Amino acid sequence: MTINVASPTTSKATHQHTALAIFALAMGGFAIGVTEFTMMGLLKEIEAGLGISTPEAGNLISAYALGVVVGAPLFAAFGARLPRKTLAMGLMLFLALANLTSFIAPDYGTMLVTRFGSGLPHGAFFGVAAVIAASLVAPTRRGWAISMVMAGLTVSNVVGVPAATWLGQALGWRLLFVVVGAMGFATVAMIWKSVPFEPAHPDASIRRELGALKRIQVWLALLIGIIGFGGFFATYTYIAHTMTSVAGMPQAIIPLVVALYGLGMVFGNIVGGRIADKSVMGTIYWVLPGIAAALAVYAIAAQWAWALVMVFVVGAIGSMLVPPLQTRLLDASPDAPSLASSLNHSALNVANALGAFLGGVVIAWGWGYTAPALVGAVLALLGLGIAAISGLLERRKPLSAKPL
Repeated sequence: MTINVASPTTSKATHQHTALAIFALAMGGFAIGVTEFTMMGLLKEIEAGLGISTPEAGNLISAYALGVVVGAPLFAAFGARLPRKTLAMGLMLFLALANLTSFIAPDYGTMLVTRFGSGLPHGAFFGVAAVIAASLVAPTRRGWAISMVMAGLTVSNVVGVPAATWLGQALGWRLLFVVVGAMGFATVAMIWKSVPFEPAHPDASIRRELGALKRIQVWLALLIGIIGFGGFFATYTYIAHTMTSVAGMPQAIIPLVVALYGLGMVFGNIVGGRIADKSVMGTIYWVLPGIAAALAVYAIAAQWAWALVMVFVVGAIGSMLVPPLQTRLLDASPDAPSLASSLNHSALNVANALGAFLGGVVIAWGWGYTAPALVGAVLALLGLGIAAISGLLERRKPLSAKPL
């Protein structure tokens, strides 16, 4: 009997190929982060360029978020019968073309449509990219692989968004869409070159993917994201107002504040992926009260300069929740992973809208700019309650463990 043992050289080559594949997928996340978040930094330029008001410019951001919510389940379900590599490349190509249509959009109405279109592939790409990344590594490293894909989005907040904002301010805001389009095409080429091809599952179908929606654990995981993560966005939305109006910092320091938040997100995403590999639900159980505590301290610290430390901490602890939630959805629906994983990004965009809305409500009530953080702390604790219910149900009926 002959036993084949992989040589160190073969093993090293395999690890390098896996790393390149995950890097290619992360580049897609980087492009998505740039197109989603740079718009916020270029709102004034967009208002002047299109001759619109600030609320109308804000609607362009809302249109993108709505596209994410709609597109994630739509593309994931209808792309179920496609090989995952093909689907990932198609979604990135769609993103690139949609951004180029934003570049040539002649008026506000057309721009609304193109921004909605740009958001459509967002969630589905992250969903299928997470499934691909998880399938390339051992089960004990899925959380790490997923966090590396998500790192593209978080790193974009530190590097890509500031650079694209500066470029848009210096050379024209429409250039943003050309840059993202080029990133999208480059990502398609990188995925084609480095991601291994696997045929679609023979039983894959729209009905099978939609079967994920029948599972209570899928809905509970989504609710954890919507409620528990809402506080993260409640705080982030009004962070500039808090730093200038409460902490008394100059407007010129806001880019540093946003960069600190982004660095925290990068750190938290990586750490969250590592600890999720040890215990998915255990990570969720301790991260949610950690978010509540961090937001409460942030609300107090906002009175002083060391609030900058808490900006980093809030960004870090909040981002630790994303990898375990993504992994939890894969565990809850192993036979329909693409849709379940994609829905996480729909949930996070709903959390974005919920957090911003509730934060605005308490500010309108006259409670001050630190109030959104306290609302966020309450939301995190509510998310912990939902996680506890999910854990109790799992004790009665354990999740089935099937390969992706």
